Amino acid sequence: MLKFIFILPLILSNPSAPNEDWGATGHRVVGEVAAHHISKKTAKAIDRLLDGVSLAYVSNYADDIKSDDRYRAYGPWHYANLDLDETYNTSEKNLKGDLVQAIEKCVAVLKNKKASKAERQFHLKLLVHFIGDLHQPMHLAKKEDRGGNEVSIKWFGKRSNLHRLWDSDMIDSSQLSYTELAQNLTVLSPAQKAQIVSGSLSVWVAEIHELTKKVYQELPENTNLGYRYRYQNFDRVRLQLHKAGLRLAHLLDEVFK
Repeated sequence: MLKFIFILPLILSNPSAPNEDWGATGHRVVGEVAAHHISKKTAKAIDRLLDGVSLAYVSNYADDIKSDDRYRAYGPWHYANLDLDETYNTSEKNLKGDLVQAIEKCVAVLKNKKASKAERQFHLKLLVHFIGDLHQPMHLAKKEDRGGNEVSIKWFGKRSNLHRLWDSDMIDSSQLSYTELAQNLTVLSPAQKAQIVSGSLSVWVAEIHELTKKVYQELPENTNLGYRYRYQNFDRVRLQLHKAGLRLAHLLDEVFK
């Protein structure tokens, strides 16, 4: 049986750490979008649990704690390795946990009435981040290249990799703040929003992994990338951030209903 380790949270910051997992801006976008779509009841519950700080503010907590060795056990929770020809269900599971198991664990703790405030607060911060991670397609990518980290590219002439390209390179090159980006995501109708939040976590994973396949398959042979690649893919980034925020709000309303 998989054992999860719980450690009381510390609010840490490491601004010198490399951008990962949508980068700071992308994660704040997800938190901001979710905050605009949760119910009033959920908003009040979260305000109490987070002592007044916002979902956007805590959205990078799971990355911040990577700088503390006491949280090393949570490292594998940021991703799930999937080959392109397999599903999550058929993939070999990491006994130390993975992104899908992490989301399920966070939801379970938040729903547990007997869990302490510290436990629920900690897992809420993680959940905000991990829903963002889930929608970054290279977090459901191949183990052999560490989710694209070992696929070298150049971004506007500077060395980078496929994972970082989707984490932060495209977002950072837009030079938009998280509030500006949150206000300029893909426009969706009420019906489209309802469809996005429908289905289970496994349905979301399968959908996102289809995008992962496209990212690999559509990578140009000339990997000195820039304006053209951003033009062809930034709408996908915007849509994934929007979906993540909507689905996070949906999960939070389920937890705090």
